[in-house]
Amino acid sequence: MIGDPVVVLPAAEYRRVWDRFYEGFSFRPSMNPIKWPAIEEPVASVTWSLAALDDDPGDERLDRLVAVGEQGLSSCVGPSGTLFALDWQHTSWRFAPQEVGGPGQPAWPLSPYPDGDYFIFLAEDFRFGSFGHPWERSLCLFGEELLGVTATEVDKVLGPPIRRSGKAVGLA
Repeated sequence: MIGDPVVVLPAAEYRRVWDRFYEGFSFRPSMNPIKWPAIEEPVASVTWSLAALDDDPGDERLDRLVAVGEQGLSSCVGPSGTLFALDWQHTSWRFAPQEVGGPGQPAWPLSPYPDGDYFIFLAEDFRFGSFGHPWERSLCLFGEELLGVTATEVDKVLGPPIRRSGKAVGLA
């Protein structure tokens, strides 16, 4: 990425990206459990509960989850690609994941862990990404490529998923 590796989305682009996200994922923000999940989870998606992080006094599992998410997103975008980092009703960014998070580099603009708000990472073409839901306390990863490089490790950190392709999993 030429210039800064992390750039705040200008107002017009911010609206365009968010409008596309609302429409493409049928985004319905709500604190009401009856309305969850807050997006129409894509066919190639897996959603995990973040409850396993409740008993993580040293934040080791949280740190591992963040590392797995960041590594997966970085590997899928390639050496020169960019991602959107969307923070609902707040500043959002375009950034080059290969140019952030390392020694002497700026930090990632958000975390895959939804710390108090919806945190969303998206490929520029929306083919893969993550959706962190702060009130359901869940993380949805989508896109076959991203799932291929992250799902096994996320299972190790968070346990079995609660949904696959938007459908509940568990005991019948």
